[in-house]
Amino acid sequence: MSLHLVMQLINVNGRLVEHDQPCILATNHSYRYGHGLFETMKVRDGVILLSDLHFERLFKGISILKISVPESFSLERLQNEITDLCNKNNCEKLARVRLSVSGGNGGLNDTGGAPDYLIECWPLTESVKGLNNAEGLIVDVFADARKSCDVFSNLKCSSHLPYVMAARSAKENKFNDCFVLNNFDRICDSTIANVFWIKNGAVFTPPLSEGCIAGVMRRYLINKSRLTKYKAQEKMCEVGDLESADEIFLTNAIQGIRWVKRFRGKDYLNIVTAEIYKELVCGLLN
Repeated sequence: MSLHLVMQLINVNGRLVEHDQPCILATNHSYRYGHGLFETMKVRDGVILLSDLHFERLFKGISILKISVPESFSLERLQNEITDLCNKNNCEKLARVRLSVSGGNGGLNDTGGAPDYLIECWPLTESVKGLNNAEGLIVDVFADARKSCDVFSNLKCSSHLPYVMAARSAKENKFNDCFVLNNFDRICDSTIANVFWIKNGAVFTPPLSEGCIAGVMRRYLINKSRLTKYKAQEKMCEVGDLESADEIFLTNAIQGIRWVKRFRGKDYLNIVTAEIYKELVCGLLN
């Protein structure tokens, strides 16, 4: 059964409505201008995993985009509405949640209006648990776009065009994912994940200044790895760094860590990746 068919209700500005009903106006800022952002979260047994990091990133992004929010738009309210929606859709055991926030409605210069928000949830299958040992990812570089490195680059913005087109390119070319380049022709992240690579036992990931999304799992791993022998270091990522790496893995809040098996014809190991997963991620997500 399709996951989209299972989802019956969505939350639109605090109201539960059927998922197939119209829910935004033509003047919606996210629709018109890409003025908005979103969070993708994982719910397990009715609990939003890494919720503190998700909501810290959300409200920081809202501030950067100068979206005015009323006092009622609070962390507690959003958490309650997310878990309630999962319960209503019978997916509180294991679910993916998308919370979208728009800058409101009106013309390009209209400000100060109440923001719109939308909460959706889908059941997840057991396939998101565990490291993908059996089937590593095949990844390449998306060469048709460059992502800027500015104050907006780290946000999960509604204007997600480079990632959309990179994802379509991956599908057309039968890759599992594609790396996205910044305007210096360095790798910043992939279509739905942050990138880490391992060389001679050392673990690296691009810094936020390189234009990558400020991933929640990325931040979690960097913080937790400081207490282990696999301390993650921030380093600019040339394409050649990945070509010469011993291992590559991708991270996001839904699947945790995914091992890259092949990049540009080279096959990679997952020995250290598996150890990092077991030590830092397994107990969190499964």
